[in-house]
Amino acid sequence: MYLFNVISVFGGLAMFLYGMRLMGSALKEGSSGTLKLVLEKVTNNPLKGFLLGLIITCLIQSSKATIVIASGLVAAGVLTFDQSVGIFIGANLGTTVTGQIFRLLDVNKEGSWIKLLHPSTLAPIALIIGILFMMFFKFKKSDILGEIAIGFGILFFGLVTMSSEVGKLVDAGVFDGMFELMGANPLLSFVIGFITAFILQSSSASVGILQTFAVAGAIPFKVVYVVIVGIYVGESLTTFLVCSIGAKTGSKRVGTADLIYNIIKSIMVVILANVLHGMGFLGNLWDMNMTSGTIANSHTIFNLICAVLVLPFAGKLADFIKQLVPDAAEKEGRYSEQLNSLNPVFIKTPALAFKSCYGVLNCMIDASVENYNKAVGLLKHFDENVFKEIEEEENNIDTMTDRLDNYLVVISQYAAEDLHLRILDQYHKLVTEFERIGDHAMNIAEIARDMNDQDVKFTPVAERELGVLNDLMSVIFKHTKQSFEKRDVEAACHIEPLEEVMDDLVTVLHDNHLKRLHKGKCSIKAGVFFLNLLSNIERISDTCSNAGLATIARVSDEPVFSAHAYISSLHRGDNMSFNDEYEKAHAEYFEKLEIETKAVKAKDEDNKPVAEIEDKDKSKTKSKDKVKTKDKSKEKDKDKEKSKDKNKDKSKDKSKDKNKENK
Repeated sequence: MYLFNVISVFGGLAMFLYGMRLMGSALKEGSSGTLKLVLEKVTNNPLKGFLLGLIITCLIQSSKATIVIASGLVAAGVLTFDQSVGIFIGANLGTTVTGQIFRLLDVNKEGSWIKLLHPSTLAPIALIIGILFMMFFKFKKSDILGEIAIGFGILFFGLVTMSSEVGKLVDAGVFDGMFELMGANPLLSFVIGFITAFILQSSSASVGILQTFAVAGAIPFKVVYVVIVGIYVGESLTTFLVCSIGAKTGSKRVGTADLIYNIIKSIMVVILANVLHGMGFLGNLWDMNMTSGTIANSHTIFNLICAVLVLPFAGKLADFIKQLVPDAAEKEGRYSEQLNSLNPVFIKTPALAFKSCYGVLNCMIDASVENYNKAVGLLKHFDENVFKEIEEEENNIDTMTDRLDNYLVVISQYAAEDLHLRILDQYHKLVTEFERIGDHAMNIAEIARDMNDQDVKFTPVAERELGVLNDLMSVIFKHTKQSFEKRDVEAACHIEPLEEVMDDLVTVLHDNHLKRLHKGKCSIKAGVFFLNLLSNIERISDTCSNAGLATIARVSDEPVFSAHAYISSLHRGDNMSFNDEYEKAHAEYFEKLEIETKAVKAKDEDNKPVAEIEDKDKSKTKSKDKVKTKDKSKEKDKDKEKSKDKNKDKSKDKSKDKNKENK
């Protein structure tokens, strides 16, 4: 007979819960940046932590979310456990704001303009506003504002539906026996409140359902306060489980402290209510039928009184919890703090989750660059201990890569804002690029080890050439790190022209090596190592270029940034700034290369033995003497020819004279 009413009640409950979740998620998404900034300002003052917990919970409409986030920050080392005590006390009070919103069920619909505040009127208004924001407005966060409004609308529709259908069941006397039994048996009231909150995992939703029943039927204060006490314990138990399962000591302490606080609060409420009732201070309130508003007020007053009484003893509570949950003997690695910050509790709050990712990425690039510098140093002086340090750091980089990559995949399920999607795309790329730098650095270290094992050395010219290459690589690293750390587009734009110069240098060094090999100045083994080394350094510079492009893509105004189109435009010469910087860097580093090459040649001349130099000088003088003697002989020959010519001329003259005489 009442089947359709029951179905409608659960349908209304489904709408209510979905609307609450949608509204809460949108509020948390929209305020996550503020949430991050506010939490970072926490000090050891419990009162300040209390106010922050109160404000944050009012913003995101979920005490559980605030407490879970605080537990993650404690695990990550951003907050101390003592700082978190004030936060979860404030969060418990902040969650009562939702109940104050739900008291609009008490608004008289027969009034004039005030009936606009009734949920049956607010629901369609909120839905209309929400769809307008989502369909017709395109400013920043318009979609989030639309989701908040739609969440409110669905939530109010669920409340109205539940209130209407529960009212029909109450009028039919379905719940009369249950309310009487709950009044006579406080333990049953506690169990009902506990189970409801534990299943729904929300004290706000549980109190909202209680308010709906109060509007529809007669529930006295003596039942309501016990149900609320059960709700406190049930909801805090779910928070404790979320904070404790597979978590570090800090997170477990926060979850345990919230559970203990709510147990203390529940005991205080029960004792206070019964003492006041026994002394006659509650008067007719004990058996008075509650409304949505009086339930909301009771919920707020209970939390406010307990917060005022417990807050002065926050330090004592923290010390007690530390004894209850002692420090675990955990093996801490070099990057344990950064890896612990990748806490699952941040996943639904992308701004906090990305902050943790940023810290890990910073460690990755620092470790990779440090490994590169150590590996290059091994080429000159190999040290087995340094090689082991590089190996260990490479394992750390791989661990950070795996953890961060998996973490980003999970975050992608909750990132909805355009900015968050851009950050997610950038970080996905940077994880890969920073790991590749570490891989190539490890390759260079292995080249150094193999050269040491085979007793292979580079020629002085090759070492000088690699020095120029390394100088350029250091500048590229500097711009890469700055572009990531500060989202510096200008620094990112410096990388590409330098990377082009690196390609040019590698090509020239490759050709120089072939010439040395052809002249027999370099061994084949050394040549193989040299070419492998050039290949790894060139790939590292390519990786840095990709990292810079990821930063440019994140801050680009284009809806879809094409790295290929961007690079193509640079190589076509469309960008004068790129052209100028490339030419300047090209001239600078090729001049360095020429200077280093000449320095090696000059050094070779200076280091040659004196005897060899004297022999060369003697050979030079001998050759000069030979030239002189050749010149003298040539002069004698010329004189002979001249004398012959003179004799011929004389004989010709004599013959002419004789002829004249004969004539």
